[in-house]
Amino acid sequence: MHIHILGICGTFMGGIAAIAKQAGYRVTGCDANVYPPMSTQLEAQGIALTEGFGVEQLELRPDIFVIGNVVSRGNPLMEEILNRGLPYVSGPQWLADTLLRDRWVLGVAGTHGKTSTSSMLAWILEYAGLNPGFLIGGVPQNFGISARLTESPFFVIEADEYDTAFFDKRSKFVHYRPRTAIFNNLEFDHADIFPDLASIETQFHHLVRTVPGNGLIVCNGHEESLARVLKRGCWTPVEQFGTDEGWNIDANDRVTLNGKPQGTLEWDLLGEHNRMNALAALAAARHAGVPVAQGLAALSEFKNVKRRMEVRGAVNGITVYDDFAHHPTAIDTTIDGLRRKVGKARILAVLEPRSNTMKLGVMKDVLPDSLKDADLVFCYAGNLGWDVRGALAPLGGKAVVNDDLEDLIDAIAAAAHSGDHVLVMSNGGFGGIHEKLLKRLQN
Repeated sequence: MHIHILGICGTFMGGIAAIAKQAGYRVTGCDANVYPPMSTQLEAQGIALTEGFGVEQLELRPDIFVIGNVVSRGNPLMEEILNRGLPYVSGPQWLADTLLRDRWVLGVAGTHGKTSTSSMLAWILEYAGLNPGFLIGGVPQNFGISARLTESPFFVIEADEYDTAFFDKRSKFVHYRPRTAIFNNLEFDHADIFPDLASIETQFHHLVRTVPGNGLIVCNGHEESLARVLKRGCWTPVEQFGTDEGWNIDANDRVTLNGKPQGTLEWDLLGEHNRMNALAALAAARHAGVPVAQGLAALSEFKNVKRRMEVRGAVNGITVYDDFAHHPTAIDTTIDGLRRKVGKARILAVLEPRSNTMKLGVMKDVLPDSLKDADLVFCYAGNLGWDVRGALAPLGGKAVVNDDLEDLIDAIAAAAHSGDHVLVMSNGGFGGIHEKLLKRLQN
């Protein structure tokens, strides 16, 4: 069977392409921006890519077109597919109907921590010999790939609340029907598609309705938003984490379940958020049959995810990190985690407000507080429609805002000195700032 994927170079759709190829499908695809690293990853797997959305791609005559959520009405190829009445389906629906059916799906949902927790969970299952398949929105360094399909019944998926497609405005995760579901947290985000937090809570309750009675929901016990979701109705056992009435972890990294000791978490990851992610992964893996002791042993060998506090280099005593943080809560927890590691050493926070929510300026009023623990703040304001300088004014003289990336790099390099830690945060490539900055520091 031949599938042609529209919007193939996104992390999610590229992952679908990879596992579809592994499943024996003929896979081709197109996107507006066909460039490395996703393009080279897909081409290495024998997947032919086309730049753009030209109607000549209809000549490929696939059995079905699989549509990513970057595609909208007015797209020339999509319009011709509609005009000719050709078969099409969303990426999440195709994945659910063809590859997830009859599998034990472990879905990881939440505003923050989905990629890290999914990676931890997949690694625990792998360590335990369960050989899981997975589709994750990042590259777990224990695996070196973001997606794979195996013969195992277990499949770990990052369960995103973003909408499915232009013709299906439900969240992606309602298609996956997990037997084990993790609810990490729930805050307002994706302001381009959700008007308020309540509307996201409704989507999460749609997910609750799909989890079977013999399944398990692993839920953050600190989140009032998630408590509201479950209060709407829940037909599945729930295990909470972060509370004494469920899974918890103390200051010495000793893990307990309902107050009973389970073992100690021994690893090098930073931050309270990762400790909570670990509890969720341990609980979900236990539901799949992995003893807690084995889960803890696996986490001691967990290597984190690329772009999660990843050290990109060190020059003249200055360390440069890359992190995916882009929501104020994630920015705050990321800086806090680094602060706990480096103590009184200076942290230079470098931010690109790139997500749709940040571009809309919805979070601008809480942004200064999320950056308060950094010693200096550098923000790239290119292509933003709101006053970044005004928003960061509460930070006073420690905030530098620039509309030109090269000028911003010059300012960072001029301010940095030996012993500093430069934390670069963006959910995109940020114009290759990491390598440019390292080169500038070297010179």
